[in-house]
Amino acid sequence: MAGKLYIVPTPVGNMEDMTFRAVRVLKEADLILAEDTRTSSVLLQKYDIHRPLQSHHKFNEHKTVEIVKEKILAGLDVALISDAGTPGISDPGFLLARTCAAEGIQVETLPGPTACIPAIVSSGLPCDRFCFEGFLPVKKGRQTLLTALSRETRTMVFYESPYRLVKTLEQFAEFFGPDRECSVAREISKLHEEHRRGTLADVAAWYREHEPKGEIVIVVAGADRHELKEEERGARKYGSEKGGRE
Repeated sequence: MAGKLYIVPTPVGNMEDMTFRAVRVLKEADLILAEDTRTSSVLLQKYDIHRPLQSHHKFNEHKTVEIVKEKILAGLDVALISDAGTPGISDPGFLLARTCAAEGIQVETLPGPTACIPAIVSSGLPCDRFCFEGFLPVKKGRQTLLTALSRETRTMVFYESPYRLVKTLEQFAEFFGPDRECSVAREISKLHEEHRRGTLADVAAWYREHEPKGEIVIVVAGADRHELKEEERGARKYGSEKGGRE
């Protein structure tokens, strides 16, 4: 009988965010796959978890995914964790989950810590409808994507490195408008958690003067639907007037 793949979220900061169920699953697993075994060992030791540990990260997952699949088919229960948060969300995990699902293996994902949800809920921006964009392309396709997102009406959530934060906020101001509301969440659930809210121009100016550190989540308000409709009406009117003159 085949085993099961468990996808187990781990704390993004505060170690106390670990759930009872996550601890139990990791203690019962035949094998734990970790993005960085050194990082995960600290968490596992804290909760007295002593199970076989194997690395599974973006540089080796294409090589190991078939091996792991065969182990599960042979009856082993495997738990996948990342350095922080829920595997598969801007972390390794998607490829293994897809491979197991295609093979008919049961994939069970535990609810638990992730950085994007606390960031959007704390932002004060609408969270009834939102889109998660993760990390933007560093070069190729970045401007094309920002142009498309400039007309996105849902609240948008991005992950970013502290080293690129100011540049990204400045680009957002360029493509979305400097007065678009935003919130930058830094070090969620950690000792120095911070939420900086305001316009894109104001928040970019703040971080030009105050060097950001730690994990960053940017939440940006969506485009105003009424303004978009007015732009569309104006474009149609201009097109019809231009056509009439020709």
